[in-house]
Amino acid sequence: MPAEFDPITLEILWRRLISIVDESDAAVARTAFSSLLRDAHDYTCMFTDSRGRELAQGTLATPGQSGAMALGIRQLVEGLAPGSLHDGDVFITNDPWALAGHLNDVCVLSPIFHRGRVVAFTACILHHSDIGGRVASDNREVFEEGLFIPLVRLYEAGRLNDGVLAMIRANVRTPDEVNGDIRSQIAANHVCARQIVRMLEDYGLADLDGLADEIIGRSERSIRTAIARVPSGTYQAEGTIEQVAGQPDVVIRCAVTIAGSDITVDLTGSSPQVNWGGNVVYNFTYAYVHMAVKSIFDPEIPNNDGIAAPIRLIAPAGTVVNCRHPAAVAARMQIGHFITEIVYRALAPALPERVLAGSGGTPATMQVFYGRRRNGRPFHTVLIRGGGMGAGARQDGVGSFIFPANGANTPVEILESDSPLIVECRELLPDSGGAGRQRGALGRREVFRVPDDEYASQPPVSLAIQSGRFRLPAAGLFGGEPGALARFLVNGRPGNPYGLTQLQPGDVVTMDAAGGGGYGDPRERDPELIARDRREGKIGAGVTVEVTPDRPELPRP
Repeated sequence: MPAEFDPITLEILWRRLISIVDESDAAVARTAFSSLLRDAHDYTCMFTDSRGRELAQGTLATPGQSGAMALGIRQLVEGLAPGSLHDGDVFITNDPWALAGHLNDVCVLSPIFHRGRVVAFTACILHHSDIGGRVASDNREVFEEGLFIPLVRLYEAGRLNDGVLAMIRANVRTPDEVNGDIRSQIAANHVCARQIVRMLEDYGLADLDGLADEIIGRSERSIRTAIARVPSGTYQAEGTIEQVAGQPDVVIRCAVTIAGSDITVDLTGSSPQVNWGGNVVYNFTYAYVHMAVKSIFDPEIPNNDGIAAPIRLIAPAGTVVNCRHPAAVAARMQIGHFITEIVYRALAPALPERVLAGSGGTPATMQVFYGRRRNGRPFHTVLIRGGGMGAGARQDGVGSFIFPANGANTPVEILESDSPLIVECRELLPDSGGAGRQRGALGRREVFRVPDDEYASQPPVSLAIQSGRFRLPAAGLFGGEPGALARFLVNGRPGNPYGLTQLQPGDVVTMDAAGGGGYGDPRERDPELIARDRREGKIGAGVTVEVTPDRPELPRP
């Protein structure tokens, strides 16, 4: 180890790197216009070494963005012509196939200069609430889904390209909000660049590459050690994901092969790409494979390029897990979020203590409301919602969360301040968690009303939904039972969760998020835990009693 990277110095430098990227992250939280960013934290900040290798990312990073960035930023950096960069350059793109899988995830990328040369790159991806287009899951091509921005310079040597910004503003419904969020990304990159240069100066370092070699190498050795503890072999699973009405369901086939410290995830045999927005690009599929491997084998290890080294992903082109352009991809989470669950299911026989049953927050529920207020001013707001977490070997499902996407549930107060909508109800649903030795977490209900007073909004209000679990529930593991299904109702009647729904004043929308799956045989559940669940209202009167010869009578949902 070089002298400047003795163990104490290395730890100090690592902590400083994390504090830098978290400061960038905080800059977004303080300056972003959209509530999806400020309150739901649907964004990721990161930086690389001079070669584009991921070195650190924000502590609260979103897996679908951070895992995709680990591959995508390196490829973007490698595609930049040598000598073409200037101090003060800022690039922008939302190419789904280059990064995080759909047009709403816009990336701002900046080179970091020190002593006249590029020493690093910093990037910030935000899920922009509005990117134009037809906001619905049943689009047929990416061209319908909004503005497609190839990698272009937004700033060149510190000078704004007004034409690029004008082009973006002309293609979205809420240009001031989008413009504000882009400037928030630029601010985050500026914070990161300033602090990286300050750190290099403080420690007399010419660049980050030597430090990156050390950190990335240690991370790779750590994850490889954890993988090598599992018996070599191939572990298989299959998952079925509901499609839009009238079309065959999607099948994901997964074979996980462990050979020493290497792990291969082969998705050969998965369904062909579909003609709606659920298609997943390679990077997004990789992101949730990465999430599964890291969370199973070494959840505490830092996120950087070293984690990716042992992972090989096989995802045949033209399938739903590696779609070809110009496939529709806006709703890619409706299929992509299941990748982690299916890898868990494959590895469950080998690592039963480290996996979870199916979660009701897989996929996350995203609701996009847009329209105009009575004064003609547009509103456009996005909510993301979780469901009941799946149970594990040692504990019940822990709450209503967005898993594995790691977003936050948008507060009711934020929705009501961003739009004319009124939230009439938000509650947990008794008896919705799957029974098991460990019980799945409860699903959740939210009820929205379009007000009918003369000052609230002009009809109609458009609602687009990305969600799932309406027909196929979150499955249990090792004898655990599935959670309750999700529901989408408009004025008490089932609605179409895939197309655009036009709401009129007085309409009421009910969204029930799915419950989590149970883990283990329900008859093995501790009677004291059942009694506690009754006291807390998690299970109600609608239960049956099952008697086994060697056990007392145990209530069972």
